[in-house]
Amino acid sequence: MTAPRAAGPAPRPDRTPFGFQPIVDLDSGAVVAVEIISPAPAGTRGGPLEMPPEEMEAIAEWLLALVRESAGTESLLPLVLPLPARTLMARNGFVDLVDGLLRRAGRRPRDITFMLGSELADLPRKIVVSGVSRLRSAGFRCGFGTAMVRPDLVVEATPFLMRIDPGVVSGVAADHRHATVVEGLARIGRGSGVYAMAAGVDTAEDVVRLRRCGVKVGTGPFFADPAWRPGERVNPVPEPTAGHGQAGDDGPQVTEFMVPPVGFDSDATTEQVLEAFTDDKALNSAILIDHRERPVGVIDRTRFLLSVTGRYGHALHAKRPAIRLGESPRTVPAWMSAIAALRIAGQDTERVYDDLVVVNTYGQCLGVVRISDLIQSLSRT
Repeated sequence: MTAPRAAGPAPRPDRTPFGFQPIVDLDSGAVVAVEIISPAPAGTRGGPLEMPPEEMEAIAEWLLALVRESAGTESLLPLVLPLPARTLMARNGFVDLVDGLLRRAGRRPRDITFMLGSELADLPRKIVVSGVSRLRSAGFRCGFGTAMVRPDLVVEATPFLMRIDPGVVSGVAADHRHATVVEGLARIGRGSGVYAMAAGVDTAEDVVRLRRCGVKVGTGPFFADPAWRPGERVNPVPEPTAGHGQAGDDGPQVTEFMVPPVGFDSDATTEQVLEAFTDDKALNSAILIDHRERPVGVIDRTRFLLSVTGRYGHALHAKRPAIRLGESPRTVPAWMSAIAALRIAGQDTERVYDDLVVVNTYGQCLGVVRISDLIQSLSRT
């Protein structure tokens, strides 16, 4: 009698069925991330039981296939990938496996948000909190793919994103009950540091009402059809009616003067920052960024070098965290006009000429703007 073969990793399909969906900033209409839609591989959709190694390997290979498909679009936008919620029951072995595979495919953990499926609501609270924490500790972000999760669990687990279900979003423009639910979820998100994302946005009226409810990003058929690919245009959003700027703020947006930031992890050492300033004589500032790509500190070149190059300065600071010599970032949203940004710069008389940090609706760092560039350009208009 022939002995049964040991179970091994599920074979990787030649082509994984998938689709792309733009995640759009509801204020500016810019695509801020790309979500990949794909069913989990066959044999990985069981009940909430301990995951065998072969199932973990099959899911990791599936995620790798999705990232490789996205690489063909030449898009550098962050990715939102589907992830069965059952994987939260896996131990560090799964996180390490996925981390290694995706890094070899050219994607850093901070580029990836895992959108956990609706079965998340069926998992024990302790499993959800510890599983999200493991993914976050490796640098990945998590999204809750359903709004049907207890608010106190959202507060405790603190995912990066919380999707508001299409069934709720679809009536937001016409039904005040739907609008009330959406506004409440958005408020919970703001209070706990979680970004609410509207799914199933279908009309321009939905966009306008979602803004009023405090939702900043969304997906849905209004923006693009199912054949959309990264790099293609999306339908423009309605112009904000009021509230973003002030009278006389016409003119170029601040993003026209933006240059790429020189960013460091928030735990970077003073020596690392000093090396960057030494290598680039034109560098005005360095930005310290947290695991969510949000600026947590700015290091001004002049003040930094005075501290480090003075007597005993190198010995005192070199091996210690650079954030000790940093200052709070002065941020401006990407939709702001250049003249409004210049007005903000002038409010702090001690830091008038410090660089401004441009952020998107996630609060993530997009770039920096030098005040001298703003002054020179606006003086010619």
